[in-house]
Amino acid sequence: MKIYIAASFRHQHAVEMLTERLEDMGIEVLSWLREGRPDEAFLSKLELENFIRSQEGERVFRFCAGSATTADLLIYLGPSGCDAWAEVGAAYGSGVPVMGLLAKSEEVGLMRHMIQSWSTSVSDLLKRVKAFQDGLPQGL
Repeated sequence: MKIYIAASFRHQHAVEMLTERLEDMGIEVLSWLREGRPDEAFLSKLELENFIRSQEGERVFRFCAGSATTADLLIYLGPSGCDAWAEVGAAYGSGVPVMGLLAKSEEVGLMRHMIQSWSTSVSDLLKRVKAFQDGLPQGL
């Protein structure tokens, strides 16, 4: 099973920890941190803009968009911004099931319906992922 985690680069450490837990479960994680630029949080606006416009930025975009639309499951880690929500929308539109880890300050409105199952803790999320992996209905 392949999972893509849609999250803000501000959640780099949480994504790293969740990735490690999922990989311990035998799950392949399509990681934008490994593929992209984890130092993004430290770039100036101009440096980030230059990265986005570069061939490397295009390559990372293609990896993220492709992973979000072809994974077996997408996990949204909230609260995150417009790029993560674009990945949720791409996954939803492609028929990829979406689980979310709800954060208290999540601001999304009506589009929260794209997420089929919300968890309020990492342990609950991992239980749902395991159930999904096992083909059990409580996974979603």
